[in-house]
Amino acid sequence: MAHGIHDAHRHLGVMPAYPFYGGPPVRPDVTARATIDELLSDLDSEGTERALVIPNYGVPDPGIAFSFNELCVEAASRDERIRAGLWVSPLARDKERTEAALALAGEPGVRALKLSFLLGGRASDPDCRPGLDRIFEVARAHDLVVHVHTSPGAASDIDEVGKLVDTYGDRVTVHLVHFGGGMSGHIKLVSHRFFDWIEAGKRVYTDLSWAIGFAPRWLAHEIDRRGIGHDRILFASDQPWGDHEGEYARLRAATGDGELADLVFRGTFEKLYG
Repeated sequence: MAHGIHDAHRHLGVMPAYPFYGGPPVRPDVTARATIDELLSDLDSEGTERALVIPNYGVPDPGIAFSFNELCVEAASRDERIRAGLWVSPLARDKERTEAALALAGEPGVRALKLSFLLGGRASDPDCRPGLDRIFEVARAHDLVVHVHTSPGAASDIDEVGKLVDTYGDRVTVHLVHFGGGMSGHIKLVSHRFFDWIEAGKRVYTDLSWAIGFAPRWLAHEIDRRGIGHDRILFASDQPWGDHEGEYARLRAATGDGELADLVFRGTFEKLYG
């Protein structure tokens, strides 16, 4: 068990079973937690000292994710180990619910806004631009980090999500969750794009949850070779969709036990989330 680590991305809330991909109704996130007490018990057993907690999502009903916002805010108010992220959406149909979420942006312990295009929309869609402008403006006003899901293909591909870094990254911190989420995203980011953004002054950060095996070591190698990026990587378990022990072991093996590891597992989280 690792002690004193800071987890920059995990979820709270239990969703109903859903017939994904035309199959029977299932609940794949078997370690999802419904209550704050269960979450705190997990932090204790893991030795997790700080955690950013975000509404659980995945079932294609954004109302479920929105419904967990107040639970995450309550968790942050109850235990000083927890920081909260709020589920928001740039879609016009979600405008009212997003405004209700943004009204919580100033609550104690709220440190992030969470975007995912898995439930609709895309960064380059003109219909999403007013919603994105509003979300990023609130993030700027409250000094919040905007978390964005990445995975290969469609609206979550780094080619699409990266447009948010280009557009807003000069004035708002953008956390690219999952470091591209797969082979193509990893190669695009490590080969140049992630470092190009840093050199251009973009406020871009990432975690390596879901990363394919080669990616953490290659990224650590490139950070050492280039001399930049060491302060832009965070550990994230993505519980219950990730595996805390596995995510920790893979990233620890890649970062060792020196300055990079200190930043990845503690220091950078403290800088962003306090």
